[in-house]
Amino acid sequence: MSFSDSELSSHGADRKFFRQISRDRLLNELLGSAKSDDSKSSWKVLIMDKVTVKVMSQSCKMADITDQGISLVEDLFRRRQPLPSMDAIYFIQPSKENVVMFLSDMSGRVPLYKKAYLFFSSPVPKDLVNHIKCDTSVLPRIGALREMNLEYFPVDNQAFITDHEMALEELFGENVENSRRFNTCLNTMATRIGTIFASLKELPNIRYRAARSSDTSTPGSFRELVPGKLASAVSNSIKYYKSTIPNFPQSETCELLIVDRSIDQISPVIHEWTYDAMCHDLLEMDGNKYVQEVPSKSGGEPEKKEVILEDQDPIWLELRHAHIADASERLHDKMTNFMSKNKAAQLQQRDGSELSTRDLQKMVQALPQYNEQMDKLSLHVEIAGKINKIIREMGLRELGQLEQDLVFGDAGAKEVINFLRSNQDASTENKLRLLLIYASVYPEKFEGDKGTKLMQLAKLAPEDMKFVNNMRMLEGSSDKKKASTVNFSLKFDGQKRKQAARKDRTGEEEETWQLFRFYPMIEELIENLSKGELPKSQYPFMNDSESVSLESARSASVRSSNAPPPPPKSTQLAAPHSMRSRRTATWARPRLSDDGYSSDSILKNALSTDFRKMGQRIFVFIIGGATRSELRVCHKLTAKLRREIIMGSSSIDDPPQYLTVIILAVDPPI
Repeated sequence: MSFSDSELSSHGADRKFFRQISRDRLLNELLGSAKSDDSKSSWKVLIMDKVTVKVMSQSCKMADITDQGISLVEDLFRRRQPLPSMDAIYFIQPSKENVVMFLSDMSGRVPLYKKAYLFFSSPVPKDLVNHIKCDTSVLPRIGALREMNLEYFPVDNQAFITDHEMALEELFGENVENSRRFNTCLNTMATRIGTIFASLKELPNIRYRAARSSDTSTPGSFRELVPGKLASAVSNSIKYYKSTIPNFPQSETCELLIVDRSIDQISPVIHEWTYDAMCHDLLEMDGNKYVQEVPSKSGGEPEKKEVILEDQDPIWLELRHAHIADASERLHDKMTNFMSKNKAAQLQQRDGSELSTRDLQKMVQALPQYNEQMDKLSLHVEIAGKINKIIREMGLRELGQLEQDLVFGDAGAKEVINFLRSNQDASTENKLRLLLIYASVYPEKFEGDKGTKLMQLAKLAPEDMKFVNNMRMLEGSSDKKKASTVNFSLKFDGQKRKQAARKDRTGEEEETWQLFRFYPMIEELIENLSKGELPKSQYPFMNDSESVSLESARSASVRSSNAPPPPPKSTQLAAPHSMRSRRTATWARPRLSDDGYSSDSILKNALSTDFRKMGQRIFVFIIGGATRSELRVCHKLTAKLRREIIMGSSSIDDPPQYLTVIILAVDPPI
């Protein structure tokens, strides 16, 4: 589906990537609009709360803010020094506490600031507006009062989060249905999703994952209704913008699909072999912050330097979605090429012979660029080296091969038990992740005491079964496969498969490429949505007239269960023991291929010259955390489908974080 000529005039001419639009709005509409004729050269104070400061920091750097005339950034709830000669910009949530604090700052004979420009991150309730109007001493001091409608957190050019790390616990936990905690989480999430479409001036055609069972009265079935409830809440939120924002579209301009984590519980725990995913999975990083050890200038112990892996780093931008083996190769080539071409590097490598004046001049001229490029290259060479060392030490290639063989139906109980027996020293986390994948593909192997026996074989604590139980609880009762009647045994015949190639690490490069067979289920969903082949029975449309209520979500579920069968090409699983269809490994393709695999930089180059011809945006929101493999898919499909794919989620979870979340999510009896 593509834009018509009339749509291109309003959406295509000035179309930008999602994150850039967010940045431009913050800098121009919020900070820039506070510039008046009599204060263009004056500095201002920016005051934010704990949520809006995160919104700002995800899109703008301090230098960007300073360029807009901001000399000081303050916390709304911290004690602040009066600056009665300066204007202040407030960017805050529309809460009663925030409004009270604002009025306290600006009321009285001597306010903290000369004038206040007040911007709210989401729609303001009428009672709060009236509360502000009632303070006659404050009204003359307000230079602007606006709803920015920007309360989401861009974490990538094509991804955002609503900052609900505990969404699984708050929306899917035991006894949370219709609780205050449940409603607060759901409504806040819906509000923040709504501000996405307010910012982009897009009206979405909303679809959601329906309940798998028409009987919504069974215990725990409310979990299957969460995507429908969120879809209703988002729809209601967007209705407000249709009537309040000038030039807001009145017919659908994009697509939004809302699903939950149960659509694919393998992606959060399987080892993803891209550079980006490996960094966050294997290294102790705080978000995108990496601590690098650099040689001390005094010759002592190495110094620690904090660096951020971000889009402004061209090497990171190029390699983040590349396979770790491919990334390592490219880094080696880059370093070799750099050392052969850079004058400073060549001169530095000389054998101690005396340098001429001309040589010194060349070296000095090349040094600034040399130092910057060398620092970037050295950083990524160090990171890739650490990752490859961990892969070797932890035997991750063998584990990764088994994980993917399980997913594609090439391995079963025998291979899992052989691995657990022969890898007793594997880390607890890796053994647990393997068993979670096994439980997702072969749930009948965990019925009764079978799961306990597997845990014992893996030398895991009995309470670790809670991970498996919680994962299955999130899937819903109708997704559970029937228990096998075959007796479970840890004994097999003496016939063994050859594993020498993995142990001897022969053909490493070829085997490494093969480890990229896995892909997240969201890829098929997006492709089917784009082709109009997503089954309406499983993913119904949100009717504008529906309200946010349990009954409407239930009725939608009942309607979907009575709908006609889906078309042949659907996202239903084809076989009980093969969770993914077979695909040819593609990581060994030429680096400049146009399939979207290569890098973000290639993707940008491909799109920059023909951005106007792209079709409508597709938004996919995953309740309960998204993965880096799913983020990679959005970049890949943007180039493939010629439609900007934007992924949203309650959070971005790496495997260690997901394991922490899943253990707290629900508490079924063991």
